[in-house]
Amino acid sequence: MTTRTNIRRGMTVLFVAGAAAGATALTAGTAGAMPTDFHCTSGQITSRLVYGGAGAGGRDAAIEFTAKPGETCTLPGSLPLDLVGARDVVLSSDAAPDAPSVEISDGSSAYIPLHWSAIGSTGGQETPLAITVTAPQETSPRGDTSDPRITLPWNLGAVNAAPESHTIRTGATTAGAAPTV
Repeated sequence: MTTRTNIRRGMTVLFVAGAAAGATALTAGTAGAMPTDFHCTSGQITSRLVYGGAGAGGRDAAIEFTAKPGETCTLPGSLPLDLVGARDVVLSSDAAPDAPSVEISDGSSAYIPLHWSAIGSTGGQETPLAITVTAPQETSPRGDTSDPRITLPWNLGAVNAAPESHTIRTGATTAGAAPTV
């Protein structure tokens, strides 16, 4: 009888240890994957306008997003943008509707390219006051809530506001730091 009792006790110990190890692995796997499953909030990132250069009357820039230390989140391939203070200038996105999302983490960056024409008579140009981006999420995985609207003061000069060339073209969200001159 003692042999059978010892075998049963040994099997019980192995079963309990295996179940505990499995639960620990499941919990650790879920916790590690959770932050990447969430879109970015404005509180998880810093944002800035980056001048990208000029040539042949065109101007290039980007809106750069950088994950704050310890943060991991995903930006959709296309984000809602709007201009403040330039009524005759429009934004037009060249991003495909199914553009891939970009994950940023702990100081890494992604950007949205901007391109426009600055050629035009003095009266045919307008300078926006700001450009706004709407972050895809309001609440972080930790439950922190932030206003999704990010407003960046426009410091990139005038934009051609003539009807034939009054568009700031935007692109898809792209991984990496914004290109500069």
